[in-house]
Amino acid sequence: MSLGTLHYITLGCAKNEVDTDRMRSLLAASGYTEAASAADADAVLINTCSFLAAATSESIEATLDLAAEVDGDVRRTRIIMCGCVPSRYGSDLPAQLPEVAAFVRTDEEDGIVGVVDAVLGVEREVPSHVPAVKRTVEGAVAYLKISDGCDRFCSFCAIPYIRGRYRSRSAESIIAEARELVAGGVRELVLIGQDTGIWGSDLSDEEAGEGPRTLADLLRAVASAVRGERVWIRVLYLQPEGMDDDLIAAIRDTPEVLPYIDIPVQHVSERVLADMNRSGSEVELRELFARLREEVPDMVIRTTYLAGFPGETDEDAEAMLAFMEDMGFDYTSVFAYSREDGTRAARMEDQIDEDVKLARTQAGMDLAEALGFAATAAHVGEVAEVIVDGIEEGDDGPELIGHAWFQAPDSDGAVHLDVAEAVVGDILKVRFTDSFCYELVGEAVGAE
Repeated sequence: MSLGTLHYITLGCAKNEVDTDRMRSLLAASGYTEAASAADADAVLINTCSFLAAATSESIEATLDLAAEVDGDVRRTRIIMCGCVPSRYGSDLPAQLPEVAAFVRTDEEDGIVGVVDAVLGVEREVPSHVPAVKRTVEGAVAYLKISDGCDRFCSFCAIPYIRGRYRSRSAESIIAEARELVAGGVRELVLIGQDTGIWGSDLSDEEAGEGPRTLADLLRAVASAVRGERVWIRVLYLQPEGMDDDLIAAIRDTPEVLPYIDIPVQHVSERVLADMNRSGSEVELRELFARLREEVPDMVIRTTYLAGFPGETDEDAEAMLAFMEDMGFDYTSVFAYSREDGTRAARMEDQIDEDVKLARTQAGMDLAEALGFAATAAHVGEVAEVIVDGIEEGDDGPELIGHAWFQAPDSDGAVHLDVAEAVVGDILKVRFTDSFCYELVGEAVGAE
């Protein structure tokens, strides 16, 4: 018997998607069912993002829109705000958002059943069943969070203040979750965290035991655990300092691990990097990417450029563009610096005028698109494996959509498939016949 119906809304990054799924699993196991819309729910859980001021505003606006939508509903739908906004602004929120019935910080989400029970007036003992693996993924791709928090304290970033210090998940729990996801039909595991490259560095000898101690070890262990199931493994959110010999070897030599590396450089000016509280230099970054391309055949590289950081000069911006062009990155995300409350960069002098910042951001985006479109077009004529993700409505009706190994889900474009028959999770051999922007068109030439 259902204790009530719940609707879930997730804003922000893939890490929030994982957190929502974890809460959904706990609530389902305790007797709650899911509603397709807010109007049909007894309560709505909105998992918020506060990485940037714009994301915070979007989260609050979405919450207020939701309150307006359910206002006066005879069901009296309750709103529960979870995630980064309560973690960052918790004490100020109850007075500012009386429309919200409860606020749940990221470090309180494992107690979500008690929160929902209290909001809906459910009285009972502690639920008897708590699932060991707390996931409800339906689809071909699953994000697998291997850590939370961050110890870097980049001067522009509020994540350590929102998510706390770096905490590695145990290898045992990660591997168990990977096995369960694959058993449920997942064909690609995407390992994520704020700083995946240092996974395990905070684990004591007792916590690690005889198991993996580094990300390289973990990649090999996860691959071994799902070997024989035809699964791709992708790792995101690496930092340049984490790319040591063993990690490069693990990516190169483990068949299940895709030769796709996501390394946010943010900048190449050594002075700007130092002001960002990041290490490195243009020389070191050039050497790193040259080495990666030399040691890992067909390497695909994604990076990030933060434009308009305080003190960035025209020469710094031009150097970053030249670096992007020389490296020929497959994918580059370009963001305008945002002056975030509580960060050291927000107090810096030499803040960049908004019009200059936006012009530099646009120049970076234009170059990123030119490089990315060319990298996508270069795959035309190739044959590669594609995972079928689902169906989308195209100009000529419904069409199957998938992604190739060199496309991170939800980030890098997709493959539009000319396929007569397939289901989500199929891995097809596809010949790419055309491209547009970051998208590819392909026809099936076989299946695995």
